[in-house]
Amino acid sequence: MTSYIGAIDLGTTSNRFMIFNQDGRIVASDQKEHRQIFPNPGWVEHDPVEIWNNTQDVIRGAIAKSGLSGKDLAAIGVTNQRETTVVWNRITGKPYYNAIVWQCTRTDEICNGLIRQYGQDGFREKTGLPVATYFSGPKIQWILENVEGLKGDVVKGHMLFGTIETWIIWWLTGGPSGGAHITDVTNASRTLLMDLKTLQWDEDILRILQIPRSILPTIVPSVDSQPWGTTEKGGPFQASVPVCGALGDQQAALVGQACFSPGEAKNTYGTGCFLLLNTGEKPVPSRHGLITTVGYQIRGKKPIYCLEGSIAVAGALVQWLRDSLGLISSASEIETLAQTVEDNGGAYIVPAFSGLFAPYWRSDARGIIAGLTRFVNKGHLARAALEANAYQTMDVLLAMEKDSGVQLKTLKVDGGMVVNDLLMQFQADILNVPVVRPMITETTALGAAYAAGLAVGFWPDLDTLKGKWAVDKTWHPVMTPDVRREKRLGWVKAVERSFGWQE
Repeated sequence: MTSYIGAIDLGTTSNRFMIFNQDGRIVASDQKEHRQIFPNPGWVEHDPVEIWNNTQDVIRGAIAKSGLSGKDLAAIGVTNQRETTVVWNRITGKPYYNAIVWQCTRTDEICNGLIRQYGQDGFREKTGLPVATYFSGPKIQWILENVEGLKGDVVKGHMLFGTIETWIIWWLTGGPSGGAHITDVTNASRTLLMDLKTLQWDEDILRILQIPRSILPTIVPSVDSQPWGTTEKGGPFQASVPVCGALGDQQAALVGQACFSPGEAKNTYGTGCFLLLNTGEKPVPSRHGLITTVGYQIRGKKPIYCLEGSIAVAGALVQWLRDSLGLISSASEIETLAQTVEDNGGAYIVPAFSGLFAPYWRSDARGIIAGLTRFVNKGHLARAALEANAYQTMDVLLAMEKDSGVQLKTLKVDGGMVVNDLLMQFQADILNVPVVRPMITETTALGAAYAAGLAVGFWPDLDTLKGKWAVDKTWHPVMTPDVRREKRLGWVKAVERSFGWQE
């Protein structure tokens, strides 16, 4: 039996390839950033060809570092930035337009039209989602309406749509020479086009958004014992490796954190911030601004559903302080700068660069810095930036407790920002619950590896994966109730002042 599993992690800012052994430990990895393209205010794009080229580079890089070959891999799993939308030509493999990223707000007018006609929750019963610029369906409609020359290719059956995992899996398994055009249930559940109960594209919503069924991929389980294809021998693996596991990045982190039982939750601190709560085999509708989504599905079994709170800007706020303001020269410096002060000095940053996602869903909101006085210095701003992540998580968690009736006793955390002790301690303080970091914090890639490994029997079952999860560090709350109440009140006031900036 081959001894390793490969995981492709297609993030918002970079692509990675990781190789895992049977113990779930990282053997080798390679990473490469891709460009963030901002054609207009609120617009965010990626170059799909750059993402595919970078994916090939990191695969070759990690394999070279490991001293292994593609033949040593039992299977490949893929995880990806969700909702980001690509359309391309089946014959040539060329994209018709740049990928429209999940953060992009250009579909605001389309969404407002849908909201006026059907209400913001008009599709929620079927899809679990509010109408928002976040999701893929309106992005597809925008491309069909604004990119010239598509109608003929749609009629010919040459046009394909996919989220980023669909695009990469298509190329991995042959591309124009018969690549698999699939999407797993977790990514399909983020399009605003899939019925959560039937796990199929909804014909009524397709008609409303004027999206042709012919361009959509086949919906498949996240863990699939029937591989969608194998990698090409002439490709980056130089071998035929089954591609049989796929999960949207946040669902992958849920799997990587072994949150397999109802009531278990994890929070991932990446470009955005995403809190998911396992609710079991029945979708739980939200009445407090969350979304209902598919957590994962194993072929032959019922899907597992989640409540999710999606936060648009988390680590991206630190990037903004670095790249746009020059306040720091590297992301790791943010904690050192924040530690030069004892608190935020009364300043709050609400990073509504693309509006606010859960639990507010306010596309009219824009980023603000509130509570400024001459006392505030760059250390206070650095601290306010870190605290913004914790406050946004607090908003989501309070909504989640109202929807589920479950009060969390601990919060499992992962993602790039969990190495920041100051942030993790403040998160525990403002939530008043312990925050737990696992031994392996790269849970997104690990979840994709688990999906592929389960599909081919590399790992036998979920209980085996649960046994591999281990605690690295726990932060316990130490903040007094009065201070917590005062800080929460300041945050609420700041959020309210971010509303209504975009007419």
